[in-house]
Amino acid sequence: MERVFINEAFTKAINDYLATKDKQTGLVYDSFLVGCIRLLNIIYSEADIINPYNVDNAEILKNNLKKFGYPDAEINRFFTELDAFYKIDQENEHLTIKKDNPYFVSVQKILIDMLIAKKLNFHLLEQEIKDFYEILYTPDSKEPLKLSYNYLMAKNDPMEIKNYFNTELSTHEKIEEEATKNFLNNRSYEIMGLTMDYVRSLPIEELEKLNHQVYDYFKIRENAINKEYLLEKAIEEHDHANDKMTSGNGYVDILLIMGVITTLVMLGVIIRYLVF
Repeated sequence: MERVFINEAFTKAINDYLATKDKQTGLVYDSFLVGCIRLLNIIYSEADIINPYNVDNAEILKNNLKKFGYPDAEINRFFTELDAFYKIDQENEHLTIKKDNPYFVSVQKILIDMLIAKKLNFHLLEQEIKDFYEILYTPDSKEPLKLSYNYLMAKNDPMEIKNYFNTELSTHEKIEEEATKNFLNNRSYEIMGLTMDYVRSLPIEELEKLNHQVYDYFKIRENAINKEYLLEKAIEEHDHANDKMTSGNGYVDILLIMGVITTLVMLGVIIRYLVF
């Protein structure tokens, strides 16, 4: 008896993907179920999706799908609706008059929502957005079979997935999420060797961990009422201490460095003379 992972639909989706991923062509590779796995791979990674299957651990997979903040209930709905799509699709193979399959649209919308969660809580590359859209079933599909399948399955509105994708992508900007982030003094991150571009790209949880490290670095208690003021003073003291290491005059600094080097060389000669 074949092992079932999560449910029959997800099991078939992974098995078909593994059987065709090396060739990356053909009806099976471009099928709806395999397309769902390919979309998940873009949002997360192939390892996040396939490794839990290989070790037969559904909880690891669900935890991987939550890492960008996507809720448990929606993850369970994804699996349920994917299986519902598969059951209707199987039934339609034996029917002359096909049943409508509303899960064709709803499953793709859930996957788009997962992509948006990554966009808001992590970093989404333009190439990832482009690759993701090309796998979706839209009127822009380059493959004739996918194009016709979209018009067949989403006959009420063949533009629905395209419109939903564009709307969600444009309305859910990181600006909304960044308003809830607590950034410390920019200079504190620079002292720790970090750029603000990197810091701004961090999810809220990772940023909070970094802020803890900043306060630890400057030996400031986080429960202090005036911790922001203390951080400002610590940064000033740090920069002032570094300023003391130079005269402010490039020529004089060179002479000072040469003097230090000469002194070290002379000390080496004296020590060598005394020893030998």
